[in-house]
Amino acid sequence: MKTLRLGIIGGGLMGRETACALARWCNLEDPGVAAELTAICDLQPAVLDWFRRLPSVKLLTADAATLLASEEIDAVYVAVPHHLHEALYLQVLRAGKDLLAEKPFGIDLPAARRIRDEAARLGRFVRCSSEFPFWPGPQRIMAEVRAGKCGRIIEVRSGFLHASDLDPSKPINWKRQAQFCGAAGVMNDLGMHAVHIPLRMGWKPAHLYARLQKIVAHRPDGKGGSAVCDTWENALLAGEFRDEAGSLVPISIETKRVAPGETDTWYLEVTGTEASYRFSTKEPKTLWVFRRDKEQWWQKTDLGNTPPFKVVTPGITEFGFSDCFQQMIAAFASEWAGTLGGRFGCVTPDEAVASHEIWDAALRSHATQAVITLD
Repeated sequence: MKTLRLGIIGGGLMGRETACALARWCNLEDPGVAAELTAICDLQPAVLDWFRRLPSVKLLTADAATLLASEEIDAVYVAVPHHLHEALYLQVLRAGKDLLAEKPFGIDLPAARRIRDEAARLGRFVRCSSEFPFWPGPQRIMAEVRAGKCGRIIEVRSGFLHASDLDPSKPINWKRQAQFCGAAGVMNDLGMHAVHIPLRMGWKPAHLYARLQKIVAHRPDGKGGSAVCDTWENALLAGEFRDEAGSLVPISIETKRVAPGETDTWYLEVTGTEASYRFSTKEPKTLWVFRRDKEQWWQKTDLGNTPPFKVVTPGITEFGFSDCFQQMIAAFASEWAGTLGGRFGCVTPDEAVASHEIWDAALRSHATQAVITLD
């Protein structure tokens, strides 16, 4: 069995989550690959100190070049603000390492294309993060649709909602500033989760119309003053994709930071002529299925803990974010090792670029108040 030796650049929230996923690797029954964290890079000594508890970590440094020079690393997970993606991702690739990138895979479309093209030129294995598809609910929906059980698809709705920006007194941070987060704002930040499944299923919009909102214009700067909050906080995209018969099917993609009542909600809905499906992380074990009979009715199914990679945890228990994050890391490691099989994989570079093509079209649509046709 191959062992993936992973380094991390950026030891914040997602870096620590990755470390925890690797520390619990024994919970996975059949990943087909071993994995361990061997190195961490972060500018803050206190962050580095957190990783000292992990016996597999052999290198702790504040210098990315030092980490990338290590022979104890096969691939690197980079979790840094969007404006740093391109430079660091290219540095990783040119150091001869494979890459697990954070979304949105560069601050804008040109950056995403340059990263993708350099990875292809160098022959590196590259994937991008997106946890939502690894929940049991979306996994079941995709399996049902692929099996043709929904009949002809009528409509698709996908979204990521939370209320992190609902409080106007919340201090400014990099996600609220376009120079760091990117012109696409909330779409850059949350959008990959909402489009990963549609892109994998072939539901990329052929054209779309977007309505974007900037709701809180200023926020405290943390120094007693005020700072401009210039990113888009809410985005609603309405489009259509072509099904296998060439017919246009409506799709809506929703990403919001100001969504009252939503702490952190992912959802996917697919309606069809024979069956329809709904899943939301508000009900993490529940899949709603609509069946057409003499009467119309919704069936509530309790999926339990049934992820794509089998785990020691009993199936009757509840699946959560830490679980889906570990499933994503397992998918990256398994595909890297060639043992993914038919299981769902992480975002490919082409899919990451396609997501930016959608955000770029959305920005142009909002600016011109027109429907934009995508290539």
